Amino acid sequence: MKRTSTYFAKPGDVPDQWRVIDATGISLGRLARQVAIALQGKDQPTYTPHVISGCHVVVVNADKVRVTGRKLMQKMYYRHSGYVGNLKSFLMRDMMEQRPERVVRLAVKGMLPSNKQGRQMLRRLRVYAGDQHPHQAQVGAAE
Repeated sequence: MKRTSTYFAKPGDVPDQWRVIDATGISLGRLARQVAIALQGKDQPTYTPHVISGCHVVVVNADKVRVTGRKLMQKMYYRHSGYVGNLKSFLMRDMMEQRPERVVRLAVKGMLPSNKQGRQMLRRLRVYAGDQHPHQAQVGAAE
């Protein structure tokens, strides 16, 4: 009787792949879920929890992402410098006008693990407000 063992990918076994996602008209939460799954590698058969088996993700047209309900006027983002009384708050409407890529990045960050591995996954994410990006090998590979 032969025993089969479960396959666990090693850090050197996983090749680097790139995925370009166009955010035009996609809901922010659905986009963030799609990106988080790709960064973690959960959509690949070689997924291993303790190894970053996901791909690099380039999100273009972050300024055209769709937001439902009253989130533009009610959702708040906070930033704190660490000094007393220096909590700054921003409406989602203002963030979408000034830094739409930050809105997408924060939504994806909330769906990744809150540990060292999650921070390494977030480094593989590149978000651009327009449809141009400097990653040449991935220019024609939009999903």
